[in-house]
Amino acid sequence: MSEFDRKFRIETTGKLHLDCAQFSDTEIPVMRSDFQFVALPSENFSHLFSMNDAELESRGAKRMIVDSQPGYPCRVSLEDAPVGERVILTAFRHHDVISPYQSAGPIFVREKAQTAKPDINEIPIMFHHRLLSVRAYDTAATMKNARVVEGRVLEETIRDFFAKDSISYLQIHNAGPGCFNCTVQRA
Repeated sequence: MSEFDRKFRIETTGKLHLDCAQFSDTEIPVMRSDFQFVALPSENFSHLFSMNDAELESRGAKRMIVDSQPGYPCRVSLEDAPVGERVILTAFRHHDVISPYQSAGPIFVREKAQTAKPDINEIPIMFHHRLLSVRAYDTAATMKNARVVEGRVLEETIRDFFAKDSISYLQIHNAGPGCFNCTVQRA
């Protein structure tokens, strides 16, 4: 164990332990910035694929065939749909809260998508190549901060927002079209 490891160790409890004689194993709370991406559940959308085009249209939805990749990011699988796959474009209330920040917008869902369950601190590949809007909310669903970032610096942005204890969760949108991608929670 290195000198640093002996003197300063962060345990899974989120406490910083100072193992020096002058501190006598004092515990200091540490703000954890681990995070987890949360995909939309597939069961919320599977019924749409059994509808005909007129039924979809009556619900404000539309069946499409993917003609470019990237371009059709699925909010269930958190992957870009491959060319030739069927997707549904539908409205979705992604910020269903009692707050001035409640919001809905269009999302794509792949026909055979399985709900993604990314590991803690894992950023799905579909976010790596996009310009993103990251919106930070408190427990009252009030936006406290927001940033437009390249996907390559998303992890740094998430950790920076979660370093503030006033931030409860994040929502990630595509910056250009403004479409919702997913929610990111503290892990």
